[in-house]
Amino acid sequence: MFNFTRETYNYLSQYIIGAAIEVHKELGPGLLESVYETCMVEELQNRGLRVESQVILPLYYKGVKLDKEFKIDLLVEDEIVVELKSVEELKTVHEVQLLTYLKLANKKLGLLINFNVPVLTQGVKRRINGEL
Repeated sequence: MFNFTRETYNYLSQYIIGAAIEVHKELGPGLLESVYETCMVEELQNRGLRVESQVILPLYYKGVKLDKEFKIDLLVEDEIVVELKSVEELKTVHEVQLLTYLKLANKKLGLLINFNVPVLTQGVKRRINGEL
């Protein structure tokens, strides 16, 4: 269990990106998002991190829980939201989706990772909800 300081968030985000680089090196670009998600769970768990996949995020409207929900691809150490993509290019809507999930889940840090790139670091965006 981590004590979440700014340094912890920074360390963990780099650790998660390192895991994604490893998955990308092994599989390359062009596969389905679900394949990368399964491999990311395995890689993160092998690195000793707690990770949940397809985490349900209920939708509330004016204080009423509605019959609609969102799913966060990965939640690492119950603090960092990781949204995975396998798309030609990341769009603004993908970043907005991540920020919305951060707000709805009341989390501070999120990573948006697109595996459909030649070099994985070209497909990584880090977003903060508020301040770390």
